[in-house]
Amino acid sequence: MSAALKYTLGRIGLFVAVLAGLWLIDMNVFLKLMLALAFSAALSFFLLRGWRDEMAEEMGTAAERRRTEKERLRSALAGEDNPNSNPNPTRPAEGPDAPR
Repeated sequence: MSAALKYTLGRIGLFVAVLAGLWLIDMNVFLKLMLALAFSAALSFFLLRGWRDEMAEEMGTAAERRRTEKERLRSALAGEDNPNSNPNPTRPAEGPDAPR
């Protein structure tokens, strides 16, 4: 299971648990929802720290991978990484496109 999904489900579960606890108290439904949102956010800051760190690391790794791929594609489009170029200029190029 991905770390982002695990953290999101943890946040939703924590919200539902706090809301269930507040449901027993006699007050306005909108106030119950707002209090459940605030309390679950505060609790998740402490209770879900490990999952949040895991998700942040996963997102950072994905961002670095995208950044590396983007730079590779930019250099390929700029002609700096031409796979058909001859890596050894002292030897003539070989293959069907080589000059004869």
